[in-house]
Amino acid sequence: MMARHVTWALAAMLLAGPAGAAAQRHAGAPRTPDGRPDLQGTWDLRTATPLERRKEFLGKAFFTPDEAAEFERREAQRIAGAVAVHAPGWLDYGAKLLPDLRTSLVVDPPEGRIPAMTAAGQQRAAARAATRKANGLDGPEALSIQERCLLFGAGPPLLPGPYNNNIQIVQTPNAVMIYTEMIHDARVIPLDGRPHRPAHMRTWLGNSRGRWDGDTLIVETINFMPDAAFRGNSEVAFRGWDEHLRVVERFTRASDDSLGYEVTVENPAAFTRPWTARMQMARSTEMIYEYACHEGNYGLVNMLSGSRSEDGGK
Repeated sequence: MMARHVTWALAAMLLAGPAGAAAQRHAGAPRTPDGRPDLQGTWDLRTATPLERRKEFLGKAFFTPDEAAEFERREAQRIAGAVAVHAPGWLDYGAKLLPDLRTSLVVDPPEGRIPAMTAAGQQRAAARAATRKANGLDGPEALSIQERCLLFGAGPPLLPGPYNNNIQIVQTPNAVMIYTEMIHDARVIPLDGRPHRPAHMRTWLGNSRGRWDGDTLIVETINFMPDAAFRGNSEVAFRGWDEHLRVVERFTRASDDSLGYEVTVENPAAFTRPWTARMQMARSTEMIYEYACHEGNYGLVNMLSGSRSEDGGK
């Protein structure tokens, strides 16, 4: 894959505003010249902490140190023996739990699990599955957007996955850019108070608008394409995405090396209640690289040709 670092010049062009001078030091987290917390840099969101609390830990919000060490050991063994699209050596889930030793990224509901689907959400998922089964793989459009390399991991929400768990943030007084290493997507988020685009103007990444609440950047995103989805739980992801979805992210920089991230997902048509996940991203000195998703991708061709074979060559 060809390395490609997102340069400050490119970021400034994308944001249509000056990047400003080097961040000045204040008490606590570093700040920009206009006094806002400086969120800029490359951030690593790898963690062994699962999105949802495993069933054997229901009722237990935090590991003890001994339990954490045993969990990390078992996770390393599981990943090393995983049978997946990629060889284990490609996988980069993260070897350590979050510093607070929580048993799940989901903090609300308190049981650490994504809420149940509504009846309407279950019916929509069943109808989608039935249509796919009946039609087979008539063409690439029948596959998920992840399988088609259109979108995978750019958020929102931003959640850890098998690899490429890195984002880069570039910030000006009027906008913030969040660039993800997974399929190199960038969200440019205005901070100037402009309204969201009309509901009929939908995109894979939705339509994000940001504002400051003290030292926390709040980003609200709506107007998603109905087939968009997020990393971490594909079963829930595909069922929860439709025109009613609203995602609210909160970014808080507490120190030089840590960026707090909290996200709340609301969709009354899909989930029986909203849910919230929380994690800490670690500052990285590494570069962001281009992820060439379709480079040498013989899997998609084989899936389609296999479907042709099942259909008797029709």
